[in-house]
Amino acid sequence: MAQFVIGLAIVVCGFVGARWPSSVRAALAVVGVTVLAAGVVLFALGASALGPSLTPYPRPSEGAMLRERGIYRRVRHPIYGGVLLAAIGWSLARSPLALLATGLLWLLLELKSRHEESMLLERYPQYEAYRSRVRRRFVPAVY
Repeated sequence: MAQFVIGLAIVVCGFVGARWPSSVRAALAVVGVTVLAAGVVLFALGASALGPSLTPYPRPSEGAMLRERGIYRRVRHPIYGGVLLAAIGWSLARSPLALLATGLLWLLLELKSRHEESMLLERYPQYEAYRSRVRRRFVPAVY
């Protein structure tokens, strides 16, 4: 629920928050749309790789298998990374106020991913080796 509320706040802040200074607005819009598009792609790759195992909750669904292929070879939480990139992109394209709310989203996703990883360690004995191999948490080659 918190993730939804923060996401809504990011969108609203983008519409009603102060605009970026006119001297950088066009450049930030281009960068923002590019980052947002990358986020959508990353999200889609993660969701597609999970298939029927996809759940909005951090606890793995019953019968789910640990995914280590596709985008999961490069990053452990691509869906969270996609959401975060989309929020950053929206914020850069729209308003610095939205960027502040995006900071809250990053904190929430960081905490949620740590909680999720503790459950993955319980469920899948091979998760520790996977986590050692795949060092990036959200965005391939970045974080």
